[in-house]
Amino acid sequence: MPYSKTPLLKVLILGDSSVGKTALMHRYVQEVFSTTYKNTVGVDISTKNIEVNGRRIAMQIWDTAGQERFQAMGSAFYRGADCCILVYDITNRSSFNSLNSWRDEFLIQANSQDPHKFPFIVLGNKVDLSSHREVPLKAVYQWLNLYDMPYFETSAKDGISVNQAFEAVAKRVLELEDKQEIGDDFTDSIVLNEKPKTNPSSSKCSCS
Repeated sequence: MPYSKTPLLKVLILGDSSVGKTALMHRYVQEVFSTTYKNTVGVDISTKNIEVNGRRIAMQIWDTAGQERFQAMGSAFYRGADCCILVYDITNRSSFNSLNSWRDEFLIQANSQDPHKFPFIVLGNKVDLSSHREVPLKAVYQWLNLYDMPYFETSAKDGISVNQAFEAVAKRVLELEDKQEIGDDFTDSIVLNEKPKTNPSSSKCSCS
């Protein structure tokens, strides 16, 4: 049976605890939402096979713990990332104010060769609670203009703009690859059957 190599796209989701990082990942990969998610300990990894612009890609999503005590383990997990999703809660101004720290922490830990060209995407999650918004859009766009980052307002609960946001991640990396601004074939390759499994796989790593 023929085999083909599928590029492995490593995507990190970063942000404060309880902004909905795990919920966003599970909504995208498994198309489910639960109100019983616990704080991620270490890192939770899920993989989804997708097709973007006629290309098959295995998107490997790393949901890292938001608690400060887990940030020190970052370097082992951040290296080799092809894109970083920064998430804040639109009902929590503090989580938005933390985005600068998360961005800086990532660039330090990942040891990015060209920080100005590394692809970030920002998600303002919990848009289903927009009546409780604490972060005005004007402040968001002022911050985004500093770094030229794509932005989506999402709801892991209702599925609003979640698929579009993750598809934008893949498209952004492909665009940079086409411009030869990042390495070919992302971080690595995995060998899959010509007819890949339709159900996404997921794995979890707990670290102390």
